[in-house]
Amino acid sequence: MAVRSSSSHGLLHPPLRLLAAAAASSGSSYSIPHARLRLAVTTPSRLPSPISSSPDPPPDVAHDEDEQEGQHHKEERDERYGFEIQVRKLPKRNRRLVRARVRVDAPLDAVWATLTDYEGLAGFIPGLSECRLLDQSDCFARLYQVGEQDLALGFKFNARGTIDCYEGELQLLPAGARRREIAFNMIDGDFKVFEGNWSVQEEVDGGEISADQEFQTILSYVVELEPKLWVPVRLLEGRICNEIKTNLVSIREEAQRIQRLQDKRNPC
Repeated sequence: MAVRSSSSHGLLHPPLRLLAAAAASSGSSYSIPHARLRLAVTTPSRLPSPISSSPDPPPDVAHDEDEQEGQHHKEERDERYGFEIQVRKLPKRNRRLVRARVRVDAPLDAVWATLTDYEGLAGFIPGLSECRLLDQSDCFARLYQVGEQDLALGFKFNARGTIDCYEGELQLLPAGARRREIAFNMIDGDFKVFEGNWSVQEEVDGGEISADQEFQTILSYVVELEPKLWVPVRLLEGRICNEIKTNLVSIREEAQRIQRLQDKRNPC
């Protein structure tokens, strides 16, 4: 029996941990000041313009980076989870487009319930030490999140942010499939550009709904990003990919756990 989510919507983001990961890579042991991250997306008319107050890299260094990277493209797969990730270098300097997906052996509602368990996210997402629901209304939620990264010599690096989230309506697709999406856009935070969407799409084997049907759900994540502080994004790619994989696999495992518990409570 499928789990039905009563909460409005939710969003789980790696950005709070990416800057911390960069500090860990460079050996830094400092904390950044409080960073407010506000993600707001639905229709273009409601999207604020991204803040672009960060300084550009030195021309000679930036030019060197462009020459070294060329047409950058990276793909990775992990068949254990049905996980795939693709990273593309975009024409604009120091910007990347990341696409990732993971297979979830649970219906859409179990995955959605996991994404919208705001104050429970920190319980199963490594590196997310706090997630509080600050405000909630129809198709809107504001979260306060704290990401944490271990550094050398016992130090910890913290990044804090406030995130606004918007969700789309449930879409009914041919052959009994269903899809639901969450769009996001960072307007103030650790990235000059950080926008994209989550997509949860459920397929039904055989195309017909029945009591003993089998579900296959795909959780997808697409983000276009550019660091605000000038750091060559190619140096962060490995960390970014690892963080995104950790997020998707963690959501997958939690959703499957929720569904197993639901099945035990309501055996066919």
